[in-house]
Amino acid sequence: MQFLEDSHGCSGWGGEMAGRIRAFDWSRTELGALETWSKSLSSSVQMMLASPLPMVMLWGLPGYMIYNDAYSVFAGGRHPYLLGSPVELGWPEVAEFNRHVVDTCLAGGTLSFRNKELVLLRDGAPEDVWMDLYYSPVANDDGCPAGVMAMVVETTEYMISERLRQAAENAYRADNERVRLALNAGALLGSFVLDIKANVLSGDERFARTFSYPPGQNLQDLSRNIAQEQVHPDDLGWVLEQMQQSIDTGAPYNAEYRVLRSDGSYLWVLASGACEFNEQGEPFRFPGVLIDINERKTAEESLLRFTRNLEQRVSDEVEARLAAEEQLRQSQKLEAIGGLTGGVAHDFNNLLQVIAGNLHLLARHESQNANVQRRVAASIAAVERGAKLSSQLLAFARRQPLSPATCTPQQIFDGVGELLQRALGETIQVHMTAPIDPWPVFVDRNQLENAILNLAINARDAMKGEGTIELSADNMTLDAVFCASKGIVAGDYVRVSVADTGVGMSSQVLAQAFEPFFTTKPDGQGTGLGLSMVFGFVKQSGGHIDMSSVVGQGTRVQLYFPRSLRSADNETATPDTGQRGGHERILVVEDNEAVRVSTVELLREEGYQVSTAANADIAMQMLLDGMTVDLIFTDVVMPGLIKSSDLAAWAKVQSPPVTVLFTSGHTRDIISRNHQLSPDTHLLSKPYGPDALTHMIRTVLNG
Repeated sequence: MQFLEDSHGCSGWGGEMAGRIRAFDWSRTELGALETWSKSLSSSVQMMLASPLPMVMLWGLPGYMIYNDAYSVFAGGRHPYLLGSPVELGWPEVAEFNRHVVDTCLAGGTLSFRNKELVLLRDGAPEDVWMDLYYSPVANDDGCPAGVMAMVVETTEYMISERLRQAAENAYRADNERVRLALNAGALLGSFVLDIKANVLSGDERFARTFSYPPGQNLQDLSRNIAQEQVHPDDLGWVLEQMQQSIDTGAPYNAEYRVLRSDGSYLWVLASGACEFNEQGEPFRFPGVLIDINERKTAEESLLRFTRNLEQRVSDEVEARLAAEEQLRQSQKLEAIGGLTGGVAHDFNNLLQVIAGNLHLLARHESQNANVQRRVAASIAAVERGAKLSSQLLAFARRQPLSPATCTPQQIFDGVGELLQRALGETIQVHMTAPIDPWPVFVDRNQLENAILNLAINARDAMKGEGTIELSADNMTLDAVFCASKGIVAGDYVRVSVADTGVGMSSQVLAQAFEPFFTTKPDGQGTGLGLSMVFGFVKQSGGHIDMSSVVGQGTRVQLYFPRSLRSADNETATPDTGQRGGHERILVVEDNEAVRVSTVELLREEGYQVSTAANADIAMQMLLDGMTVDLIFTDVVMPGLIKSSDLAAWAKVQSPPVTVLFTSGHTRDIISRNHQLSPDTHLLSKPYGPDALTHMIRTVLNG
């Protein structure tokens, strides 16, 4: 078998995939060990490996995948996990299409598609892909179809370019139409003739209308004085000079000037013509045309203003670039911290989940033992503190999953008012003001309320527990000068301010205020993550945070959020999720065995029918084999070929769709975009207790 030889004996055959095929344990599949392969299968694989085109062999009824180097590039992030995998498991989002292909070719048929459009998840995110696809059966040694040879030629770039070309052609035709209409409508404002000998001006109707001659005016004898009165005073002398020069020298006449319109504005025109001379060389006739150039001159004036400000703009750009470089360094530092934090948070929250799950189970089983209940309560409180610390770290690193919605500052203030009073105590007064017509913002409401609470608690501590906190909101329009180097663009914003009259901060302390773990409080009275969390949340929401402080006078923190063009959501009561438990069938997909065991026990105690899978690969196979469930409860980050997002995408297209509830200590943006969850994505963050679990399960199941 030529592709079995090493790189010195393959006579030109080789490449990455030849090595991977040799190294793969095929005895785990229906193909059997490599050395037992039939001659027809070996020959087909050898031919495929030699092809520069992307080719994949689907062998047997399951369609075990064997492919060449070109196909591995096409597969993207799915490579090398596709090798040896059944095609329906390897590409679950197009499982039905591939099943039809295998069934058709194993029956002896062929298939071909030109520019077939499919939605694939090659790198975890849906993408529109166009391909030329050719499928033909491959016979075994007995001459019977035993596999499918597929040639895959991606035409995505061609299709996109074709669409762009078509759009360009449409635009070109539209431009031609506009030009034709402009000519018909009269970009040409008229024509005129000056009889130099007789000093008589004549013109057509459009010329007369342009210079506001009275209706019914004799077009063969137009007053030159009326025409000159309509020319802008600053242009008249130059226009007459240019005309006289053309008469004296015979040079072409091209004069751009402004003509007064009936509404009092001025129209830019181009008068173009040339003087005609008789046989004696004397000027006797001066014909010309008048053309509308108002749009061009308006654009030129804008360009001139732009050029005059160029030096200032260059200076601003240099300053902005320096600020951007500093911002980039800060961003790189945050990214490094975020990567470390995310990995630690995932494992840390899994550990907390194991502890929390078993503590809750212990509390249920020892409900009459006061000592056990006391110790469990203390341990669960410690777990919650650990979870809060992890959440604060993710917030600072901008890695927390957000669930934004449209709301107004007044709605936020209404929701946080009572909470503030309880948290701050009776000796602190909170004054809240918002505009009469506040602009809406698109933020995670819970996180914004937490941010305001954090800032208010800091203000209370700065005032030694007594004083007044001003909580206000304003509609603001920020210009480019203000936004430079702040990571936001000019436009409409809502500013939320929290101000106190406390001890204030020095410039050195103020410069470090947003750094994680920096605090001026005594040991044990603060983690130094409160302001860091607020900073991360605001930046992740597309906003900006600004802090000013004067020693002995107080501190003001201002949060800027972009104005949302969507209307604010109406306040609605949370629907009653009904009974605590249920009878529904739930598939728990979790790679951590300890987490899986405790979760399953909690759900079964609630009455649910629970099945389990250690990863999404196993879960997908169970579902394809016919298992029916009402809910898939899956961890986000798991090893294996199939991602949790792939599993959810498959569940969404079933009939009826299967509900999916995600859980994770850190999503790594697998199910979110910029760590923002879409409205139809349900997430239960780890660690969670039985009440949170059952409440979320019922909420999702009840729709």
